[in-house]
Amino acid sequence: MLSKFCASPSSGFCGHGNGNHPLCRFGYASRYDKPRFRIVGQSLGDRWKLNDVDANAVQEKLNSWLLKTQSFLSEVTSPLVRTSQSGKPVTRDAFETQDMDDIFMAEQTINSRTPNGILSLAAIVSVEQFSRMNGLTGQKMQKIFKALVPESTYNDARNLVEYCCFRFLSRDASDIHPSLKEPAFQRLIFITMLAWENPYQEHLASGSEKASFQRKLVREEAFVRLAPAISGVADRSTVHNLFKALAGDEQGISLSLWLTYVDELLKVHEGRKSYQIRESLNLSEERILCIGSSRKRPVLKWENNMAWPGKVTLTDKAIYFEAAGLFGQNDSMKLDLTRPGLRVEKAKVGPFGSVLFDSAVCISYGPESKDTWLLEFVDLGGEMRRDVWHAFISEIIVLHKFIGEYGPKEDDESLFHVYGAHKGKERAITSAINSIARLQALQFMRKLLDDPTKLVQFTYLQYAPYGDIVSQALAVNYWGGPLISKFIEEHNPPAQGARPSSEMIESSNHVFDIDGSVYLHKWKTSPSWASSASVSFWKNASIRQGVVLSKNLVVADSALVERAAGTCKQKSQAAEKTQATIDAAMLKGIPSNIDLFKVGSEELLLPLTIIATRFEKLRHWEEPHLTISFLAFSYTIIFRNLLSYIFPTALIILATGMLTLKGLKEQGRLGRSFGMITLRDQPPSNTIEKIIAVKDGMRDVENYLQSLNVTLLKIHTIILSGQPQITTEVALVLLSSATVLLTVPFKYVLAFLIFDLFTRELEFRREMVKRFIDSLKERWDTVPAAPVVVLPYGSNESTPEPDRKGNKDVEKSEKSDRSNNSV
Repeated sequence: MLSKFCASPSSGFCGHGNGNHPLCRFGYASRYDKPRFRIVGQSLGDRWKLNDVDANAVQEKLNSWLLKTQSFLSEVTSPLVRTSQSGKPVTRDAFETQDMDDIFMAEQTINSRTPNGILSLAAIVSVEQFSRMNGLTGQKMQKIFKALVPESTYNDARNLVEYCCFRFLSRDASDIHPSLKEPAFQRLIFITMLAWENPYQEHLASGSEKASFQRKLVREEAFVRLAPAISGVADRSTVHNLFKALAGDEQGISLSLWLTYVDELLKVHEGRKSYQIRESLNLSEERILCIGSSRKRPVLKWENNMAWPGKVTLTDKAIYFEAAGLFGQNDSMKLDLTRPGLRVEKAKVGPFGSVLFDSAVCISYGPESKDTWLLEFVDLGGEMRRDVWHAFISEIIVLHKFIGEYGPKEDDESLFHVYGAHKGKERAITSAINSIARLQALQFMRKLLDDPTKLVQFTYLQYAPYGDIVSQALAVNYWGGPLISKFIEEHNPPAQGARPSSEMIESSNHVFDIDGSVYLHKWKTSPSWASSASVSFWKNASIRQGVVLSKNLVVADSALVERAAGTCKQKSQAAEKTQATIDAAMLKGIPSNIDLFKVGSEELLLPLTIIATRFEKLRHWEEPHLTISFLAFSYTIIFRNLLSYIFPTALIILATGMLTLKGLKEQGRLGRSFGMITLRDQPPSNTIEKIIAVKDGMRDVENYLQSLNVTLLKIHTIILSGQPQITTEVALVLLSSATVLLTVPFKYVLAFLIFDLFTRELEFRREMVKRFIDSLKERWDTVPAAPVVVLPYGSNESTPEPDRKGNKDVEKSEKSDRSNNSV
C-alpha cells in the first residue's frame, strides 16, 4: 500500500498537499483538465517495493476513479433546474439516469450496512465527499473513526458524519471559512445537515427520491449542531434564534433559503471590504461594519430640537456622523464606544420637544449626560431599521464591556504565558463583527425577529438567563491556549474545567477548556465566577466522551460553549413560558384619576417616607455615631425586656400627635389650607397633548396594577400548590421558621435580625447578601402566575367553558344511567 499520494495542480485532488487550487478543496477537478497523478509515496516496510508496482496501471485506475468522482459531485451539487436553449427552465433529476446510478455505485467505498440500519443517501454523499476533501476514501475514514472511538459511538452513523465533516472544518481557522464561496460546498453542507438529521434509510429509496435534497428541510436540531461549526455562519449562543428567523413559520430551512442566506452573508463581507478601501485614509486602524446613508432612508441627528441629515458610520470601536452640507459632507463627529458606562436605548423624537416619531436611538452615559447622541433612522417601511441599528450599536458597546470584564489587561505579562492569548481580544471582536454581519444579511432577506438583539451574541447574553456562564465559556475559548511557561500565583484555588493530563493538574489554579487550553486564574476578575451556577458548571466541565478535534469541534460530544449555550437556551425557554403566564394575567382597561392618585398617595405616605429615609441613612452608616446610638437603644430595649411597651408607646405617640394637631388647628395656628390636598394644574396645552398626557398617566397606573396582580397571582400559585416543588420549598421554610421561633427566645431572634439588617451594607457582607438576593429574585421569576379566565360580558357562568362542557357530559351520563335503571 502507499502511505501518501498527491496530484498535479490541474487535477484538483490534493491528498495531503496544500490544495491552493479553488476546486481542490472539493476533491474534483475542472471538467476541462485531465487529471494526472504522480506517485510520491513511500513503501510500508519491506512487504511492498515501489519497483514492483506498475505505475501506469495505478495512474490509469486513479484517473478513472477521479473522473467519476468529479462527475458525481458536479451532478449532486449542481442546480436541479436548468435552462434549455429556448430559455425555458427544464427540470432534471440527475439521479434518475442509469449513468448516475452507475457512477454512484462506483464512487461508494464505505459499507452502507451498519448495526443500526442502512445509511441514507445523504449520509453516504456527505461521508464520501468530505473523506475525499480530507485526502482519503470513505472506507479509510470509516476505519480510522472505528479505531478512535468505542463501539457504541461508532455504531451511531451520525457520529461518522460529524467526524468526516468536522475533520475537514478543523483544518481552517479563518474568520469566514474560505470554502463558503464555492456553491458546491454550500450544497454539501446542506446535504450534511440532512445526513446528520436522518443518517439511516427509512425504506429503500427510489430514483426520484434520491434527488429530493432540494425539497427537504433541515430541522432545528441539525442546524444548531452543524451551522456554528462553519466559521462565520453562526455562533453557539444565538444559533437557535437564527434558525427561528430563517425558518419563520416553516418547520425547517430549505436548500434555496440556505443558499440565499450564505450568499447574502458573503455579500455583506464583500461590501465591508469596499467600505474599508473607500474610507482607508480616515479609518485605517478601525474596521468599518456598516454605513447608514440614503436619500430614501436618511439618518437624522437631533440637537436642540433640530434635525440634521447626514451619514452614520459604525466601526468596531466608534460611531461617526458626518452632517450633510450644501457643498458635500462636513467634518465628522466621533463617539467612542469603548468607554465604560456607555449605553444605547430606543428613543422617541419630534419637533419642538415632542415625541411623535418612535424611530430613534439615544447613545449616552446617563440621563444627565452632556455627551449624548440622538440619531433617528427614518424607515418608511416600519421601525425595524431603528431596531437593527440599536442592535448594532449595542453589540459593540457590550463587546468592549465583555472584554473589560472577562479578558486580561493589555499590559498583563501573563498573556505571554499562554500561547495565542494575545489574540483573544481580536477573536472576541471578530465574533461580534460576524454577529453584526449575520444580522445585516437577515435584514436584507427581511428575515428578522421582533427583537433583533436576540441575533447578536454579546447583547443577547447580557440579559439571557445563564448568560454569565456562556460568557465565561467564551472567555476561556478566546483567551485560552496551551501553557507555554510556568506561571506561579500566590493563591491556588481548586481547578475548574477539563483536566487533560496529569501535567495540567499541576496548574490547579486555572480553568481548562475541553482541548486542554488554559485560562489563567488571575484573569477571573468578574464577580460572576463566584456564583453557584458557575462553580457547578465548571465542576462538571471535565466530563467528556467524544473525539476532540479542536476546542469548538468535538465529535459525539459538546464543546464547553455549546454546553453552556444549551443550558442557556433551556432556561430562556422556561423564562419565556413563565413570562407567557404573566402576560396572560395582565388585564387592560383600568381607569382612574391619575393626578389625584399620585398626589394623594404622596401626601398620605409622606410621614412614612420620611421615617423610611431616616432609617435607611442609619442602616447605611452615613452618620456612624447616630447608628451606634440607635443600635445601643434598640438592644437595651430588647435585653431589658421592654419590648411589650413598644407598641403601646407608639400608639400613645400617634394619638398625642393627632390631638396636638387638632388643638393647633382649632386655634387657627396651622392656617386654613392645612390638610388640603393641592393639585397643580397642567400647563396650557391643546386637546391632543392632554389626551397623550392622560394616556401616559393611565399606562403608568395600569403597569403598577399589572405588577401587583402578577404578584398576587404568584402568591396564589404558591399557596394553592400550582407549582408543587415551589410550594414544598416555601412550606419547608415556614416550618423551619416556626421551629426556630418555638425553640429560641424571641428577643434573641429579634437581636439577630437587627444585626443582619445593619450589617448588610458593610464591606465583609455586601457581596454575599447581593448573591443571596439575586438567587431569591431568580427563583421568584420562575414562579408562574395562576391562570386567569375572562368570561364574556353578561355571562352568569362561574366556570370556564371546558369545565362547563365537562359537567354537561357528566349530567348526560347520569341521566342515561337513570334511564337504564328505570327500564
